[in-house]
Amino acid sequence: MASIRHIHLPACFLYWIATQSLPAYAHEHHDLTEEQLHAPIDAILWIHMVLQAIVWGVIFPIGMVFGLTRSRWHVPLQSFGFALTIGSIILGHAHGGRQFPRSFHGSLGSWFLLPMLSQLFLGVYLKLHIHEKTLRPYAVIVHGILGRVWPILGWVQGLFGVIVLKGFCGEGAAGQCAAHYIMGSAFIGYGIILAMLLVVGENWVRRSGRSPEWWDSWVIMLWGIVNTFTEHHGGSWSVKDMQHTVLGILWWAGGALGIFLARNNQRNVVPGLIIILTGWAMSEHAQALMLSTKVHAMFGYTLMLAGVLRIVDVCFMSTASPVTGSLDDNDSEHTLSSTVAAHGESRSEVATARAFRHLPPFLLVASGLLFMSATDEELDAVHDSGMDHVTYILGMYSLAFLLYLHTLFLLHLYTTTGSVQTTNDVVFTAISHGEIELTSPRDASKWYTPVPREEGAARTHTLDENEDDED
Repeated sequence: MASIRHIHLPACFLYWIATQSLPAYAHEHHDLTEEQLHAPIDAILWIHMVLQAIVWGVIFPIGMVFGLTRSRWHVPLQSFGFALTIGSIILGHAHGGRQFPRSFHGSLGSWFLLPMLSQLFLGVYLKLHIHEKTLRPYAVIVHGILGRVWPILGWVQGLFGVIVLKGFCGEGAAGQCAAHYIMGSAFIGYGIILAMLLVVGENWVRRSGRSPEWWDSWVIMLWGIVNTFTEHHGGSWSVKDMQHTVLGILWWAGGALGIFLARNNQRNVVPGLIIILTGWAMSEHAQALMLSTKVHAMFGYTLMLAGVLRIVDVCFMSTASPVTGSLDDNDSEHTLSSTVAAHGESRSEVATARAFRHLPPFLLVASGLLFMSATDEELDAVHDSGMDHVTYILGMYSLAFLLYLHTLFLLHLYTTTGSVQTTNDVVFTAISHGEIELTSPRDASKWYTPVPREEGAARTHTLDENEDDED
């Protein structure tokens, strides 16, 4: 929606905090000259950007996973990350070359010191193992909450950093930027949550007694209610007002239906259908540039495909998990044996279903990145650079592959490190024809393949000394 001019309620809040933010007092940015605003970026600022990207995009997320799994590497890695980010913050206030106006990125960077130091203090306090019956349980809860929001803080601060670097989202474009970045981030978060449910969350979903579509439908309905009453701000109704308002009505009406159909832990296709209709609506928005039209159309098609595949997943794909519950590469579902899963499906069918179910979350991540990269200012800059829509869209898909790879890598670490890793217990697994296969999920050789018994083959029986040979 490159021509969005109306601001959602969350976008209003984002715009307010951006305009009310305090300046970063480390160095002044007032009354900058044109030469300072357009000077080359010096090496110190490049080091600041690279270090922060590595720390908040790689080191801190991995350290968070190590904390969740109680790995011994949690403390060393997070300490290393804290040292790097403190040094990088200092560099960010000491650079020469290009200077920037006062921004929320600079203010937020200063305020980040508060949760960072709090998290560091809590980590040291918990390592002392004192006040076990009084203060420590509450400190564990606060430390865990701060650790879980760390990737979100890094994502938000990184977005503001890119905005400041490129000079996007000025006063006239703040509403459009907020709408695109909030909605795009929501699609990315939706895809990541689906990936988490696929890889590590199936048991939690079963314990909750609610189908995934029940949770989806509630989020869709609540967001639709907000969208319905925040798109029109008085005066005559424009085409955009009507389109965006009816999308809100679509979401809360469809979400309510999805909640009703999901009662008693039943699955349904309503969330997938809403995704399809939303993608179609987005693909039909008229744009000023042909490049913008192509990018928005591809965003809509990607969203529609994600919805179609979600419906196929719900209706036709197996949801059974292997009996062993192992996610290790040496699990016997990777052998040639046709083992039987919990509900009678063969392991090959379960593996096929798991492979297919990665498509909807990946496409949601890709659609989110496409939408975030489709503001007027971004596409005007791309158009001025001479890049065509094919190169731009493939670049966004490349970023989606890397982001989804990073997500799956973190989930893999969660299942294979610390106290969460699969044990070496021997597992008896039922396979076809009623035989039993003895497997060791962690120690089995990747080259191991059970030898299948030929149909009708004679079975050998060895007589012991107490049995008579009737021949």
